[in-house]
Amino acid sequence: MTATARRHTMGAVDAIWLHMDRPENLLVIDTLMWFEGTVRIDRLRTVVTERLLDRFPVFRMRPAEPLLPLGPPRWVDDPGFDLDRHLVVRRLAAPGGDAALQAFVEEHISQPLDLAHPLWQVWLLHGYRPDDGGPVGSVVLARIHHAVADGIALAHVLLSLTDPADDAAPPPAPPPPDGARGPLRAALHLFADLARLVRPEAAVDALTLAWQTGQVVDKLLLGSLPRTPLSGTPGTAKRAVWSRPHDLAAVKAAGRATGSTVNDILMTAVGGAVASYLVARGADPVDLTAMVPVNVRAEGPLPAELGNRFALVLFPLVSTDVDARTRLDRTRERMDAIKASPEAAITFGTIGAIGLTHPQVERLLVDFFSAKAVGVLTNVVGPADRRTLAGVPLTGVLGWVPQAADQTLGVCVFSYAGTVRVGFRADAATVTEPELLVAGFDAALAELVALGGSAAPA
Repeated sequence: MTATARRHTMGAVDAIWLHMDRPENLLVIDTLMWFEGTVRIDRLRTVVTERLLDRFPVFRMRPAEPLLPLGPPRWVDDPGFDLDRHLVVRRLAAPGGDAALQAFVEEHISQPLDLAHPLWQVWLLHGYRPDDGGPVGSVVLARIHHAVADGIALAHVLLSLTDPADDAAPPPAPPPPDGARGPLRAALHLFADLARLVRPEAAVDALTLAWQTGQVVDKLLLGSLPRTPLSGTPGTAKRAVWSRPHDLAAVKAAGRATGSTVNDILMTAVGGAVASYLVARGADPVDLTAMVPVNVRAEGPLPAELGNRFALVLFPLVSTDVDARTRLDRTRERMDAIKASPEAAITFGTIGAIGLTHPQVERLLVDFFSAKAVGVLTNVVGPADRRTLAGVPLTGVLGWVPQAADQTLGVCVFSYAGTVRVGFRADAATVTEPELLVAGFDAALAELVALGGSAAPA
């Protein structure tokens, strides 16, 4: 190693996700970004170098296992780092429609990242022509390992590569790693207010309360999933499908009219999508639990080393066969119950404790808790205003955090610039028709918007 080479110890929680990789469920966070126009590779290289590599050195580092059996892994400089290995230009197969994009995504999200080099990959895809007649342009597929950072931190990192849409000038020099926060926001919003429960003193109180009531502990230790068409042993092949952009103003109006939040409406629609899928596959619809990450990172600039800082809660989707109003009311009640519980504080401490064990023990514990949920559900609130990347308008964003163990489904709801869309990443062998989930979400959301209209005062 040269005199200028860097290294630092990997965080205990980060090491969990490094060790949990398996061919059937890779611990990689995937993000899609759509653009109105062609993104030039030279400008994208400049942005990535100045705002990603120079600001967050971990993107030049590879993981290294410890020399001693019980030592922690480290991040070390990759002596052969080559940006061209990580930032690659491709052209979609003609005619470059949604099917070509979907095929490219599905081919690449099943491929592991190379542990001999920094754990990220970006493809700049040209020739995209959306089927709905929308703007022709480029698409970016970014893949970053969960060991580097949690999903909300990486969403913030990727969005920090962008500029306000009215700024067509070349990208400015990046702020220092500890620079002041700008107006850009991205948040895991489903249970955003649970962060207050993970202060150390609050966590102790929450743990005491949990043992007194027993409810949260029973949920985490004794809960189980029923067998459904979403159950199975995952393989390596994955499917990736997504909805059209929906009008966020209509969702907000439905929330106001029904006394609900935007989150209530969107999570109700996800429950409706799962219910309709079960019915379409000939099964009785039952409530299924999703694992929801909760951001607990303090306000302020991201640290240069990034890392993971999040809790998890188990959210029971209302995916039984009920009417839209009942589904919405039950969803809101369940959200409120989790917000009032110590679950986030308990799981935050549990994740940290798991990270201090041996990798084989980590795997056993992660598998145990992952079996409580059919998959992972995220709801990301992105920027409210349009952004540009390398001078080209960004028209849409979607991303998926990984599943673990035998989970078969990942769901991402992403709001951006007045629109919201949902994406499903599913095990190809188990979830054989994920398009039905998209159709179910679209139908459920339309029903909720109509319900809001009927509930609005005359």
